[in-house]
Amino acid sequence: MEDVGTAKTDTPAISPLAGEPIKRADAERLAGVLKAVADPARLRLLSLIQSAPEGEASVSDLTAPLGLSQPTVSHHLRILTEAGLIEREKRGVWAYYRLVPSAIAAIADLLTPPRKRATKRTR
Repeated sequence: MEDVGTAKTDTPAISPLAGEPIKRADAERLAGVLKAVADPARLRLLSLIQSAPEGEASVSDLTAPLGLSQPTVSHHLRILTEAGLIEREKRGVWAYYRLVPSAIAAIADLLTPPRKRATKRTR
């Protein structure tokens, strides 16, 4: 997939729930990513993109289900792209968006307490 318009935001390697203090820079990066998903429209966008038949969607696919205007949907998609949670691929005049599974998994892992993570992996 052609990587157009993505600005990957690295999430910290250490969870704030790991039992040791998280570094300030790591906390700021994680807060930026969490801020990107802390909006109902953006959470719905992630869900709509993930559940799309091909696992990708264009702005025109997303405006009606969200009930938002095209510029507003584009704004939310830009924020999610800059946070590194989705990637954008330009095809002709259309841009298609899909989730970055590793970014979503990294956030989930960071917010899962270490004991729960160990239990989850051994199942």
